[in-house]
This record gives sequence, C-alpha cells and structure tokens, in this order.
Amino acid sequence: MSAVGWLPAPAGELFGTEATAEESYEVLTVDVPPASWTAALRTARDELGCTYFDWLSAVDEPGTGFRVSAHVVALSPVRRLLLRTTVPHEAPRLASAVGVYSGAAWHERETHEMFGVSFDGHPALDHLLLPENFEGHPLRKDFVLAARVAKAWPGAKEPGESEHGGPKRRQMLPPGVPDPNE
Repeated sequence: MSAVGWLPAPAGELFGTEATAEESYEVLTVDVPPASWTAALRTARDELGCTYFDWLSAVDEPGTGFRVSAHVVALSPVRRLLLRTTVPHEAPRLASAVGVYSGAAWHERETHEMFGVSFDGHPALDHLLLPENFEGHPLRKDFVLAARVAKAWPGAKEPGESEHGGPKRRQMLPPGVPDPNE
C-alpha cells in the first residue's frame, strides 16, 4: 500500500496496521482504532510536525457509535490532518488527548458534556456550557427536544397552518415525547 497525500509512508506504517487514510479537499484524514488514539496524535505531532491543535469534537452516528475527530495542522508548510476514531454507543470512552495536546482540554470537556464521551486521564471533565443539574447530552441523536412540544416552534408554518387554507399535514411528535392531548 502506498502513502496517501503528504504522508511520508503508508498510514499503516505510521499509525498502526488498522489505520486507513484518504485525502479530500486538501485535508488528509486518518482513521485509527480507539486503542491507537493517543499514539496516533503523538505520531502526528512528533513525526509529521502537526504542532498546532485546532479542534476536537464528535459526531453521533446511530448504529455505529460516536466518531471522535481531532484536527491538527503542520504550519510550515501548512498541512492539515484530521484524525478520527469511533467509540461504541454502549461504552463511549477514549483516552484523553490532553497529554499530547494541552489545548484539547476544553474540547474534550465540551464533547463529554454534549455527547457523553468520557476521556480517560482528562484532568477535570467538569460542566462547561450546561447548568449543573442538566440531564442528558443534547447533541446525541436520541436526545428528545421536549421544548418543541411544550412551545410552538417560531419558524415557518407547517402546510395547512396558514390563513390561506390548503391541505393539513398530520402533526408529528419527536420520538419519546408523549402526546400532550392524552
């Protein structure tokens, strides 16, 4: 297997045998298993010169897990690297990147709060954006937005709700929200 993009060697040699790489829109993306997460970040920093930590976040992919991504950059010349791994919904745990990039601390706190991914070894996964008594993780796909049931959505009207008449569409409730008319 040959090197992808600006990598000096195949992704499997640099990041481990299970790593895969692809390049799109001038961003090199490397996927690694969760066990190789911090080693991959260390490789990016030490061997590829990606000394600038840009951001870390997650995406909830139902049926797959949480895809955690970190964007790091080599500055001279500018080369962007997106490192990704996927942790299962049942056990969303990942080693903390703070030991490699100290700038990851805030991003891991936000990802923990919004998605529920725990970062082992993080110095303080305290509340960051939500109130102390907030329950749940609002960026998960299974999080119920009950406020849309309690208060009418201020956006555009549904078909049939305007003064002009027309066909009326059956009202839908978000999954898990009880019907207020029952």
